[in-house]
Amino acid sequence: MNRQLLILENAQRCGRVEVDNLARVLGVSHHTIRRDINALCEKGKLRRLHGGAEFIEQSANLPYSARSSLNVPAKKKIAAQVVRLIPDGATLFFSIGTTPAIAAAALAERQGLTVITSNLSAAMALSDAPEARIFLPGGELRLPDRDILGPHALELFQKYRADFAIYGVGGIDADGSLLDFNETEVRMRETMRSNARKSILVADASKFGRHAAAVGGHLRDADHVIIDARPEPRFHPLLDGLENTLTIAGDLT
Repeated sequence: MNRQLLILENAQRCGRVEVDNLARVLGVSHHTIRRDINALCEKGKLRRLHGGAEFIEQSANLPYSARSSLNVPAKKKIAAQVVRLIPDGATLFFSIGTTPAIAAAALAERQGLTVITSNLSAAMALSDAPEARIFLPGGELRLPDRDILGPHALELFQKYRADFAIYGVGGIDADGSLLDFNETEVRMRETMRSNARKSILVADASKFGRHAAAVGGHLRDADHVIIDARPEPRFHPLLDGLENTLTIAGDLT
């Protein structure tokens, strides 16, 4: 996995990174970490601080190709738990994002699924599923994210009632609010959730505390919250309030 992407992901999640900690966690020299940080600073992704660097807030998420290579084992654990909830013949919404796409791939053995999504990666992952029907909105494909946003996508989700909405988020704030990188993503996610009989929030633990600008929805709104592992201790009170809706996938493997 690209070391600079890991550093950038950590900086985006925590706000800043420290050379000492990164060298220990990644198992490389302080010189190597400083060189990586300098490269990210030159690209305008980080701002140098004494002993480390801070994330420069941006309106955009990390590129899809970068996100798709991050935390893959964690996302696959989450996907395995999603599969346990979905029967053959279900009608499913999938939101944009890499974790919903990995969940879609895990469901490719299910028969007779009806899929409504603006996530092209999720649609392609299910294109060989037995007797699947897949509905996509019109509009422009957003690259490199491989999804479709805008009024046509929102209208598509308003026209259907799904058995399950499977959705991810850009970040989870300290009060449990759900964050995304623009208001359109929030509206689409919330439309999916409200038009589904059951909602499934899928998020690896790195999303807790991750910064994003647009806010809408809350952890407790989901019928099922599936994460791979417990986040850092300051978020544990949020989990305590989820009662029977929470699944920690890492505890089951």
